[in-house]
Amino acid sequence: MYRLAAKIPLPAVSNWLRSHAEARIHLHRALDGIDFTLVRGEALGIIGHNGSGKSTLLQIVAGVLEPTAGEVEVHGRVAALLELGSGFNPELTGRENVRVNAAILGLTPAQVRDRMDDIIAFADIGEYIDEPVKTYSSGMALRLAFAVQVHTDPDILIVDEALAVGDAAFQAKAMARIEEILARGTTLLFVGHDLAVLKAFCHRAMLLERGRLVMEGLPEDVITEYLHRSHTRNLSKLGYQQDGSELKRLDDGFGFDDVRVLEASVNGSPHVAVGYGAPLEFVLRVRLRPDVTNPLMIFDLMDTRGMQLTGRRIRLPRVAEPGDVTVRVALHASLQMGVYRVRMRLLDSENVHQHIVLARQEGSPSFEVVDDSRERFTGLFDLPMDVEVRA
Repeated sequence: MYRLAAKIPLPAVSNWLRSHAEARIHLHRALDGIDFTLVRGEALGIIGHNGSGKSTLLQIVAGVLEPTAGEVEVHGRVAALLELGSGFNPELTGRENVRVNAAILGLTPAQVRDRMDDIIAFADIGEYIDEPVKTYSSGMALRLAFAVQVHTDPDILIVDEALAVGDAAFQAKAMARIEEILARGTTLLFVGHDLAVLKAFCHRAMLLERGRLVMEGLPEDVITEYLHRSHTRNLSKLGYQQDGSELKRLDDGFGFDDVRVLEASVNGSPHVAVGYGAPLEFVLRVRLRPDVTNPLMIFDLMDTRGMQLTGRRIRLPRVAEPGDVTVRVALHASLQMGVYRVRMRLLDSENVHQHIVLARQEGSPSFEVVDDSRERFTGLFDLPMDVEVRA
């Protein structure tokens, strides 16, 4: 053994071991070439499939992770809603954890005392506030952690899928609190799969794919590109993109040449202005092809923030050869003053639980309700109500 080792130079052995080790090591770049600037008061949304690097990017900006290359400049106090509750000590009570976490986030003892009641009221976990966190349910811990973060008056708010905490009532309260924080000029960096929330809060958006920035722009444009890429992959697997037919980007969304809405109007025009309660007639010319065995259109009304207000599932006839189908939808503009638009989706849908999206177009036609109807009702809809008042 000694004579064999003596005949082999040590550098050669080292190089051989290194080359074989490197051949078995997989190097994964979570982020590659990401470069962006976020100014004060701006809201940026980041979307992408799982594994695209979204959470890693937020953790680097928040200072949780150190980048292996490049640099990050952050100015101001940061509140990061990442893995909520991960910094709690399970042996301490909720109140004690609030003091510790608030101090870590930069609040003075006096500020913590001043805000303690508000934090506890917002979390709404009752007497558990003075019980050890190890006795909490996961939802209670998340609510308390969220309450601490949003009461620190951050300059920069980083949110990673954290708006789905608690029940529906708490989620509504959380959304309202986020809106209040942003109204004060706080900068927002948001990651989430809820595209409607991204549209509602963000001024611009970025699309990440395999750690790279593939698109940046207005939220609506970036979301359309994200959905187009997602549906393209899905439709390829299901065999809808054969014989030269492929899903294409359109001016108002995406679709096939032979499965899409060709023309759409409201009262004979792309856009109309009407008074409250005025009649609206939408006429849509839809192109279909025979291999769509269960054609269906989903007709949705959207507000300017991209929130879906209402809609209908409209079953379409199956065609024996490529051809057009005309769809008419009539309604009254019983809506509050504002601008509204239509989203049209064409599906191959056997039932409400099984569907394949073949086209998605949004923006036109649209209409504007010019009457201020706040004396009639509040909110967006005038729903029938029986109201009784007794002295």
